[in-house]
Amino acid sequence: MGWLQSLFSPLKKLWVKLHSAHHKSRGIYILYEDVKSCPYEDVHVLWSILVESTNAPRHPLALPPVT
Repeated sequence: MGWLQSLFSPLKKLWVKLHSAHHKSRGIYILYEDVKSCPYEDVHVLWSILVESTNAPRHPLALPPVT
């Protein structure tokens, strides 16, 4: 039975990883819908800052040199 567990263990880890990634992206979508329906401009500004910061390159070498 050990071989069966060794077969399913990596598959279970992969399943959990993929499922949690989908769940996280769903949470962002729900938050986006809440932000869209909010009448306050402050919330929209903060959302745009959040979106820009997540789209920014994370590696310092990816930035062009400052001249």
